[in-house]
This record gives sequence, structure tokens and C-alpha cells, in this order.
Amino acid sequence: MREIQTEIKINKPKAEVWKILMDFDKYPEWNPFILSLLGKPKLRSRLKVTIRPEDGKPMVFKPKVTMHKSNEVFAWLGQLWMTGLFDGHHRFELKAINDSETLFVHREEFSGLLVPLFWKQINTKTRAGFEAMNKQLKVRAEA
Repeated sequence: MREIQTEIKINKPKAEVWKILMDFDKYPEWNPFILSLLGKPKLRSRLKVTIRPEDGKPMVFKPKVTMHKSNEVFAWLGQLWMTGLFDGHHRFELKAINDSETLFVHREEFSGLLVPLFWKQINTKTRAGFEAMNKQLKVRAEA
């Protein structure tokens, strides 16, 4: 298993950052990495996610929600074709630094037979996409 983890400090309370993360309809307005996110943040429901890694073409996949704890964590599991080839467990976590500051942790664990073949691209372009999203989330929250 391999993992990308990025973090950013946002000068807003967790509840305000959470509200932005869960407003999927507004993602096209601010999110340079997740271009669209359709569906409900309900456990075991399917989402339709369109991402665009840095300098890449948009990709669409349909992950299943695996975790949803208000103001704390939202996660999904995406798979390429079938389990075990290329699986990604994507996770947004909010951690209170204090009453007015939040640490946003954006991470994904990758597993499967194809991960080693794509790891260099994932660790550069996908990581850059995570960081771009993090920065824009901070800008939007602090505006």
C-alpha cells in the first residue's frame, strides 16, 4: 500500500470548513482538482467524481462512501474495474487546532496490482492536485 497525505491550516472553525467540503454543487466554482462531485455523502452510497490531476485529462469514477462523520471525516473507496487492481481510499479529515483554526488533512491510500506502475505519476500529479485543492479550500474558507 502507498499513500499521499497533504495538510493545510485553515483559519476558520471546523464547522465552516466542513460546510464548504460538503457543498458538492459548488465544487466547480473553486476546486481545481475535483471538478465535480455528484451524489449524497451517505454511507455506502455511490458518488460520481470527476478529477483532473495537474496537467492531466479529466477522469471520472464512481466510488462508494465509506465514512461520513459530520465536521470530522468524509471518505470514499474508488476502484478501477475490479477490486485489487487499483483501489484508492480517499479521505478528508478536519482536526481542530483551536476554536478558530482547523487542520485539513487530505489523503489517499492506494493498493492493488497496478499501483506500482502508476506511482510516479500519482505521487507527483495527484499530489499536486491535492495541494491545489487544499490551497483553494483555504482561500474560500478564509474569504
